[in-house]
Amino acid sequence: MTDELQFSVFTGVQAFLKWLVKRAKLSLPILFFIGGFVWDAITIGHQVNMSDIAIFAVYVTVAGWIMHQLATPAEWCLRCRLALGRWRWLDQKMAGWPIHDWPYWILQFLFGSLLSALFILYFKSSSDGMAWLITLVLGIMLIANEFLESEYRRLTLCWSMFGLCSILFFNFAFPYLLGSVHAVWFYLSTTVGVLASYALYRHAPRHSGSIWPVWLIGALLMLAYRFDMIPPVPLVKQAVVVAYAVEKTPQGYWLTLEKSPWWRFWRIDSDQLVLVPGERLVCFSAVFAPKGLHTRLLHNWEKFEGKHWVSYGAPGFQLAGGRDGGYRGYTYKSNLSSGKWRVRIQNETGQTIAINQFTVTINPQPAATDRQVRVRY
Repeated sequence: MTDELQFSVFTGVQAFLKWLVKRAKLSLPILFFIGGFVWDAITIGHQVNMSDIAIFAVYVTVAGWIMHQLATPAEWCLRCRLALGRWRWLDQKMAGWPIHDWPYWILQFLFGSLLSALFILYFKSSSDGMAWLITLVLGIMLIANEFLESEYRRLTLCWSMFGLCSILFFNFAFPYLLGSVHAVWFYLSTTVGVLASYALYRHAPRHSGSIWPVWLIGALLMLAYRFDMIPPVPLVKQAVVVAYAVEKTPQGYWLTLEKSPWWRFWRIDSDQLVLVPGERLVCFSAVFAPKGLHTRLLHNWEKFEGKHWVSYGAPGFQLAGGRDGGYRGYTYKSNLSSGKWRVRIQNETGQTIAINQFTVTINPQPAATDRQVRVRY
């Protein structure tokens, strides 16, 4: 191959790569955001560990440093060029590449990772419809973020996302480190997240963008928590099952369940239960809590009457954290009447962790045993 042909091929490849990068510029932020979500889903489990807290702390710290640097974008680009200048050949190859966009893409990755923890660790752990409403609102906000490019460049949305991620981090860290899920720690951690974001904003060389949305986010999260729309972190539901009977053995708990119909292949138990008069039901729950955390769990048995749910008692038991599969416990309820029932799993301050809804039918004839199955938890 002649030198002219080699040069032509090299030039063509270089031009193609530049064209590819230019075409991908608009999609790279969302790809970095999705990448952060996937990475977090792989590296973070279904409960909060000390390693997770450390990962969150690193994400927030790096995001805060980038936010501070973006307050002087001209100096940021100059430092990038000076760094590349040490490798002259790399600087030449990357001439014209959108280096000034990389901080925003990295922020997208960090924000995606932190916010995915919101879904994975506690919003998805709750079966409460109000928690799903909050998740939907956050999802809409994240999608809108990808289309508000001009606002993003003015850093207002960057500060909003950073403030939200800071609040979520402290919401995780305070209960974990203090060994308590009392409501006061949620309000205090939310306040600390807002003040930390404001302090970083005030310390930045230029106050680019607006910080007021962070105050609004903090107020809305406190309001949502007050109305039981956010489950108490870092408690995470592992299992909630309503059964006919429970037997504790050295190998674990054996539950006698109503077998799910064949077409509902994604679950073992059914939510249609048949009882004889006077027969009792048992609600079994496994809830993860970090080691050293102690609280009281309540099983609030409620029946739908008219247009409201009416409580028929809320027995409970003490929870001790540290077990990977969740701390297991159960309560009984006798003399249930026909109708729609649910058991609301709550902590001692009344915050909802999960809800299990089912229907009871009273039949004088005992249910056929072939409709039941024993499962070990």
